[in-house]
Amino acid sequence: MGLARKWRLGLCLGAGLAVAGGSHVARAAKAGHDEILWDTFGVPHIYATTEAGAFYGFGWAQAHSHGNIVLKLYGTARGRAAEYWGVTEEESDRWVRGNGVYERARTFYARQTPGFRRDLDAFARGINDYAAGHPADIADDMRAVLPVSGVDVVAHGLRLMNYVYIAEERKMLGDAPERRAGGSNAWAIAPSRTTDGHAVLLANPHLPWSTPFYTYYEAQLNGPGFSIYGATHVGLPVLRFAFTPDVAFTNTVNTILGAVRYRLTPDGDGYRLDGRKRKFATRTLSYKVKMPDGTLATRSFVQRYAKQGPVFNEADGTPIALYVAGLDRPGMLRQYWDMARSHNFNEFQAALRKLQVPMFNIVYADHDGHVMYLDNGILPKHNNGDFDYWNSIVPGDRSDNIPKGVVAYDNLPKVIDPASGFVQNANDPPWLATYPRLLDPKTYPAYVAQTGPMTLRAQMSTRMLAGEVKMSFDDIMARKLNTRSLLAERILPELLAAARKDRRADVKAAVKVLQDWDGADDATSRGALLFETWARLFMGPRFAGSDGFARQWSLDDPISTPSGLKDPAHAVNLLAQAAVETRKLYGAIDRPFGDVSRFHINNVDLPGNGGFGNTGIFRTITWGPMKDGERTPLHGETWVSLVSFSTPMKAKGLLSYGNSSQPGSPHHADQLSYLSSKTLRDLWLSRDVVEQHVESVDRLPD
Repeated sequence: MGLARKWRLGLCLGAGLAVAGGSHVARAAKAGHDEILWDTFGVPHIYATTEAGAFYGFGWAQAHSHGNIVLKLYGTARGRAAEYWGVTEEESDRWVRGNGVYERARTFYARQTPGFRRDLDAFARGINDYAAGHPADIADDMRAVLPVSGVDVVAHGLRLMNYVYIAEERKMLGDAPERRAGGSNAWAIAPSRTTDGHAVLLANPHLPWSTPFYTYYEAQLNGPGFSIYGATHVGLPVLRFAFTPDVAFTNTVNTILGAVRYRLTPDGDGYRLDGRKRKFATRTLSYKVKMPDGTLATRSFVQRYAKQGPVFNEADGTPIALYVAGLDRPGMLRQYWDMARSHNFNEFQAALRKLQVPMFNIVYADHDGHVMYLDNGILPKHNNGDFDYWNSIVPGDRSDNIPKGVVAYDNLPKVIDPASGFVQNANDPPWLATYPRLLDPKTYPAYVAQTGPMTLRAQMSTRMLAGEVKMSFDDIMARKLNTRSLLAERILPELLAAARKDRRADVKAAVKVLQDWDGADDATSRGALLFETWARLFMGPRFAGSDGFARQWSLDDPISTPSGLKDPAHAVNLLAQAAVETRKLYGAIDRPFGDVSRFHINNVDLPGNGGFGNTGIFRTITWGPMKDGERTPLHGETWVSLVSFSTPMKAKGLLSYGNSSQPGSPHHADQLSYLSSKTLRDLWLSRDVVEQHVESVDRLPD
């Protein structure tokens, strides 16, 4: 077993019958050694005698479950992907090197405290030691990345946050980036709104299922003074969605404009700034490319720099300078660690005030009953302009357009302990973080966020929580698993009323199907496919258009608009067209939703449920195109945790696509049955409960 001694234990076939109870308190490893208890869903429960030991175990665990993904991510963040994997990676290397990612990662690493550098080094060493002890688990084309270092860990985090989320190349060199995120949900519910008087937090991020740098990983870290459960992006050494006996927090993608694109005015070998010519600073950068015959070729390019930042060319040759905020702030990973190590709201806010995490809404609840929403991020401070202005390419010939500082924590939109008893976010702008609305967009700079519109998914999120009714944990879970479409609820009665007057056979058949449908995208639903097809015609391919509504969205009536049919006759014509297209796509207009919408990974193939978030479905699944008689998820429900600060804690969760991507792992599709049945599994928190569900144990080196 190499560096680990591993014991195979009997599988606990009754895993779903266990409760998540037991004392969820920090407990160091037994018998003075560090170990990982792997449960029957492939979740590592790491027990360490030191903080660095917990990081070591987490690195070991990630290499065990996602070793090939981790190494691909780290090799890419080095700017050496083409050297390892060939010419298809050249564009990535030029972007990473042109933006100085790895050089800056060295600086960031050096600026960590000695203790946290030890943690980062331990995480990297865990990856290396696992790979050395289990060489068969590492793909041949990934071994060249080894060994990895603490700098690699930092570089991956920097690339992910600043050059994927904030400034991805495709978003920066083109038209104004689309800032409506695909979907994540978050709730924090105060004790005043729960039947047992304990706060509840829902973490429910939605990301692509097959993009490596978006893959989530579930784990528990236990060490001296901490016991942290949650999930994170593969390759990160800290949990981004986490809960402890004291605090819980989650993230949703927000629209914060952490990067600015400047259109430069060329002037010979330079550019114009403040009425005079400035010369570009230049550096010749190079990288290696693995050729088809296995040899390495060297490629060089000249990287130009303007005052705003590195300069790249759009497709038409226009020079664009890129300014990315936060490149002087090395503490993103450490801030997440401090957030998870907090014991109360004051400590949590102290961590947030450091403003090291470049973006993301943060939603929080704690044992003391506090709830919070924060429109978090490193937001450049501007003297003028609104959101749309700074989201577009701005003139680069004026230095007064270059940010000077960032918006302070105290000036970011936030809602703390509202009288409504809840905060929520579903990637919508911050203004409806609770309802009735407390935040006024006019009191913030116009570049902070758009006023609206609020998406139908965000409206559904708010509507399920608004009011004064107290909810039990099971009530909240049922709301989270809701697959009903708010669009159907809002528009279908009027559509059917208009369609019943139509004599066309296709319309009559469609009316018969839709009037019997309950408005949910469930496996057995016979009207969901037809309505989805109509909605795409009515609202556009991304269900984002509102021109067909009689009444547009309004901040004064934010969870009941848009509404009504502007042109009922046209809507009925679209229904006739939808009947034809649905029959062509799916074989019948009343085909059960789950016949063609499948949760299918490897040899697990189950009926699907959930639908497109922009139709107002909270349980978001973005379905791909039909292929071989089925469609499968592109994006949507990934990690879910629902926790209550009761005694003992209640914790339910799910990682839809499983907790391992390694070839042959039994944990790549073993949670799909829960997704298909619209249930969550128990999260095992205390060691005595974990030990009832152990699949194997890794004894880690001393």
